[in-house]
Amino acid sequence: MTAELPAAPARPPDFEDDFSRGLHPARWVAHYLPHWTTPDRSAARYALVREGLELRIEADQPDWRPEDAPLRVSNIQTGTFSGPVGSTIGTHRHRADGLLVRTETPSRLLWAPASGRVDITVSASTDPGCMLAAWFVGTEHLSADDAGEICVFEIDASAIGETTVARTGIKAHGDPRLTTDMREVTLPFDASRPHTWTTIWGGGETVVGCEGTVMARMPQAPASPMFLLIDLFEIGSPSGAYPKTATVHRVRAWEGPTS
Repeated sequence: MTAELPAAPARPPDFEDDFSRGLHPARWVAHYLPHWTTPDRSAARYALVREGLELRIEADQPDWRPEDAPLRVSNIQTGTFSGPVGSTIGTHRHRADGLLVRTETPSRLLWAPASGRVDITVSASTDPGCMLAAWFVGTEHLSADDAGEICVFEIDASAIGETTVARTGIKAHGDPRLTTDMREVTLPFDASRPHTWTTIWGGGETVVGCEGTVMARMPQAPASPMFLLIDLFEIGSPSGAYPKTATVHRVRAWEGPTS
């Protein structure tokens, strides 16, 4: 039997954006983990459209890091943190093969909740090789142990049809208080149309839902500040027509207890 998500709080959101006024620099950084690479490689490609923010992968876009090629990404995130150039200090040390800071970035905690609820409305890409994702990742500005991730969703273009298979869950990434728990879930619709994902976390529990239905409930939750990242990847060698696109329609969020 499926469970319904609780209704959103009656109070106004603490964070809300439909991108109708552009990409606000007090809310978003239009780079993907810029400290691990260089600005020309981390910069997002995007367009402001009637429906919201269109993330793009374009034909001349460089790989995020030469070591990870072929991998291109356009991402927006709600803050940055890194140590000095050459160090291993920085947000989202998600690889164990020698990530080093190449561009020192200032500590900018534009929005970094430690618990709460977020509703993210998106239309996923059906372009070959693409993946649309949204993650909360530990800022790590207080401690390197604050490395955990809530994977709100990962949607491969190849998994979209009349129904859609997506991934969701928690990734520990070295946080000793968490255990990696990733799951595949099936959405009973084509995820290239607008739909809303919800994450509610805090008090030792994380719930992820889609279109009002609970998709995963996990008896653990990060309890440290986290940045929100929303990104479109092209994984694999460039192919097909460009630009490749996905749309972020709206983000609404409430910090702290939501009931």
